[in-house]
Amino acid sequence: MDAVDLLGLGAATLGECGARPLRSALRAAWPGATVAGSAFTVVCAPADNLAIHVAVTLAPPGSVLVVDASAEPERGYWGEVLTTGAESRGLAGLVIDGGVRDAAALAAHGFGVFCDRIALQGASKDQPGEVGGPVTLGAVTVHPGDWVVGDADGVVVIEGGHLAEVVAAARQRADREQDLFRRLQAGETTVDLLGLDPTRIRRADPSV
Repeated sequence: MDAVDLLGLGAATLGECGARPLRSALRAAWPGATVAGSAFTVVCAPADNLAIHVAVTLAPPGSVLVVDASAEPERGYWGEVLTTGAESRGLAGLVIDGGVRDAAALAAHGFGVFCDRIALQGASKDQPGEVGGPVTLGAVTVHPGDWVVGDADGVVVIEGGHLAEVVAAARQRADREQDLFRRLQAGETTVDLLGLDPTRIRRADPSV
């Protein structure tokens, strides 16, 4: 699956078609950031990012690092140095349940980062962690090889074995929406097109 195709469908549409939405606090680190690719998973020790440094050396090109740093989120686990290293190895982006820093530099690089927060204080680099196993971000467990898509609406995860069916459903939904757009522009209403019941809404002013 091409990452461009996934981004074209969008996180919201994919999320309506079987992809699992991550919690809404995981947002783009800079305006316009997007990310799509196969997950390479990481768990950080509290306030330590050694596992991320190792993951950058191991993740296949095109991967999105999916990192659980929630044990101590108020740290900048990722910044411009790691971004430069990740770009040189062809990684696609980062989704981290924790903080990042150097937000302006991430934007200048155009590297897609989605995070819990921007945090100034850095992390140590000498504590145990884990790469390549399942990680849980909020209520969603992500496995290596799952697909991750992030855009202005948020981040969703598609189980690796269900990618084709989710994409097929998302394409059908996108086609239906295009038809709705055309009909709305022609003067029809969402009430009629979606079969909504306007009698359920009380009119405070009967003349309206």
